[in-house]
Amino acid sequence: MRLVVPLRGIVGGRGGLILGTFVPCALFCYLHIRRLRFLATRRVSERAEPIAKAEESPYYVGLGRVSQDPFDEVANPNGIIQLGLSENRLCLDLIEEWLSENLTGAMIGHGGDKRHLGIGGITGYQPHDGVTELKEAMAGFMSQVMGGEISFDPSRIVLTAGATPAIEILCYCLADPGDAFLVPTPYYPGFDRDMTWRTGVELIPVHCHSADNFILSIAALQQAFNQARKRGQRVQGILISNPSNPVGNLLPQKTLHDILDFARNKNIHIISDEIFAGSIHGNEEFFSLAKILDAENFDKSRAHILYGLSKDLSLAGFRVGVIYSYNDDVLAAAKKLTRFSSVSAPTQRLLISLLSDTSFIGRYLETNRKRIRKMYDIFVSGLKEIGVKYVDSSGGLYCWVDMSGLMHSHSVKEELELWDKLLNVAKVNATPGSACHSIEPGWFRCCFTTLSEGNIRIAIERIRKVAEMHKSSR
Repeated sequence: MRLVVPLRGIVGGRGGLILGTFVPCALFCYLHIRRLRFLATRRVSERAEPIAKAEESPYYVGLGRVSQDPFDEVANPNGIIQLGLSENRLCLDLIEEWLSENLTGAMIGHGGDKRHLGIGGITGYQPHDGVTELKEAMAGFMSQVMGGEISFDPSRIVLTAGATPAIEILCYCLADPGDAFLVPTPYYPGFDRDMTWRTGVELIPVHCHSADNFILSIAALQQAFNQARKRGQRVQGILISNPSNPVGNLLPQKTLHDILDFARNKNIHIISDEIFAGSIHGNEEFFSLAKILDAENFDKSRAHILYGLSKDLSLAGFRVGVIYSYNDDVLAAAKKLTRFSSVSAPTQRLLISLLSDTSFIGRYLETNRKRIRKMYDIFVSGLKEIGVKYVDSSGGLYCWVDMSGLMHSHSVKEELELWDKLLNVAKVNATPGSACHSIEPGWFRCCFTTLSEGNIRIAIERIRKVAEMHKSSR
């Protein structure tokens, strides 16, 4: 009656009672139908919607374009040459050789072997965070990568299906939604997805400059921390990449000490991404965070190392990542979270044999470093020939190239126009610095370990044509 009486007053007359009853019913039906239509058109949750509609970074756009039109010397010589993917194909012949000789025995063992597990060893459930034997083999491999100077405790290793879930799990364990990590720039574009999408964590770029060879300064860290605090944002940690991706330089020992002091003073954590630790090809000395912690009296519970086999061992498709943490609570949570990203049993069994073959690993690491350096020298020699500058680097599978000389003005807009010209005219995919949050327009990450020597020269010639186009347009 509460609905009917006012409406009778509005509609008036003998039909008021009928209309007064009909109108609210019609209104109810209309709203219900609209709600049903809304639910029918919304195909994902509120959490997934912004991810589904997210604007693609040039980094991912470039990778997508290459997948549609990949360069091949014979099948597609006019295709796009890939300089945007940090993947190592220089020593696949060594991996193939080892697998051809050891695959069956590594997977299920040999009948006369006391460790023979048979097919049952790879078909049953395994611990989500990795079997003990692989953790022991991984600890030995990581020590071998670091030159044998550091011992890693297998009980502090958590294995994941690639480095991406490893860093996501660390973010989940160390920060709440809305909390932030300080990340020196330029940094790997994938961090913007890997660290934030499902955790709700935010990244605060800490800008580094070419004048300082893009080495992080404590003053820049302090400034970013203070600005975050003024915004009411809680900083929970620092993420460093050592060697740097995309620059390729190594963090000096003193800088690592300073970062640890900063983290202790601010009561925050440090994640050290050392996934390229075995891809050092220059003369600089590499200092793992683990080495600094072993030598000094720091609070280890704040320190966490990220590693994996995709770069140093060329096994990107195997999907094996490593969390190495000195924090027992983080380890306890991370082990349970690997339920959603565990490494397959066949992969684990194979890797136990591979990583335990220290003779092969030693030969592989030495050969890999030599081949990376050779390709690096060929690539930068080509850059010199066409008058393009770059940062001298000692680590990683890439080169940080200064193409600002091919731009009419120093702006992000001009940088993206150059990126588009390289991609669609020269048919070369390189990652623009703005995708890496570089504050200086004109820098590009160029990965050279997916190509042959001849293909690198073709890529350089294509870049040369863009340089000549720029000169003629002045």
